[in-house]
Amino acid sequence: MVPVTRGLTGLDLADPGLAGSVQAGLDRVESLLRESVRSDFSLVGTAARHLVDAGGKRFRPLLTLVAAHVGDPLGTGVVESAVVVELTHLGTLYHDDVMDEASVRRGGVSANVRWTNTVAILTGDYLFSRASDLLADLGPEAVRVQARTFGRLVTGQIRETAGPPPDGDPVEHYVTVLEEKTGSLIATAALLGAMFGGVGPEGADLLRRYGELIGVAFQLSDDLLDIASDSAESGKTTGTDLREGIRTLPVLYALRSSSTEPDAVRLRELLATPLTADGPLTEALGLLRRSAAMEEARAVLVSYADRARSLLDDLPASPARDALAALADFVVARTG
Repeated sequence: MVPVTRGLTGLDLADPGLAGSVQAGLDRVESLLRESVRSDFSLVGTAARHLVDAGGKRFRPLLTLVAAHVGDPLGTGVVESAVVVELTHLGTLYHDDVMDEASVRRGGVSANVRWTNTVAILTGDYLFSRASDLLADLGPEAVRVQARTFGRLVTGQIRETAGPPPDGDPVEHYVTVLEEKTGSLIATAALLGAMFGGVGPEGADLLRRYGELIGVAFQLSDDLLDIASDSAESGKTTGTDLREGIRTLPVLYALRSSSTEPDAVRLRELLATPLTADGPLTEALGLLRRSAAMEEARAVLVSYADRARSLLDDLPASPARDALAALADFVVARTG
């Protein structure tokens, strides 16, 4: 495994002691993760390894390990809880690809395309069952945390599927979806690390709130990068969300704008139609990049990162706290 000092996650592990300890923890996480997805039935094992083998940043277990370093990183249950969070995340990806009819995941063929929707759904369920098996040994409080997190994940997915109510604010609806679908599991990653690292209740709750805020901030930065980036920074082709008709925060701000400037009017016209052809898509991207909507969305991103960073002031000084603060800075800086 390549040592993790600073990657796409932006977690800056500049302190050699922290970096070495976290890397050792990640090695244990990877080993237990692969052990957890084994099955005597070859199809189940192969399908369950599909996304594990595809890699990924392992951001959630990484955050669990760093949060544990605020207390005791060698606490019983730290590695196991990190694997629980990653298994849960991977399980949701199998389900997401079925709902989104996705054909690609992490640069390879998605499970629903390689096998079938049914196999993909059941594989996601299998990963959830493996997470539950690990949780059973971590105690009732960890089970309760996971159950409540899963409830929020599902609620967020249903909320996204249903769309905003007729009299609702689409922006508020979108941010709530991010908090539930993305922020909740990242919050739990930090919380479990703190719990099993022996951090006290106040510190653990602080890290939970930090995790949710930084999770939303990361998704918002991905929204911006999908529009603004000319590289592979966002992990997908620029304009993917627009092409698929996904209304992210910059698009929602542009649509609700009342500006009579020609560019703003033209942008609203384009966003109100399917952007599947290259010409209109390119035009819409160009107008969005120059729009006030991008600045509005970036201001929301900055506010989430600032709130996350400010929470850390109540933690004792440590390399782990510095790493978490650097993450809040990175999530803003990556959007330029």
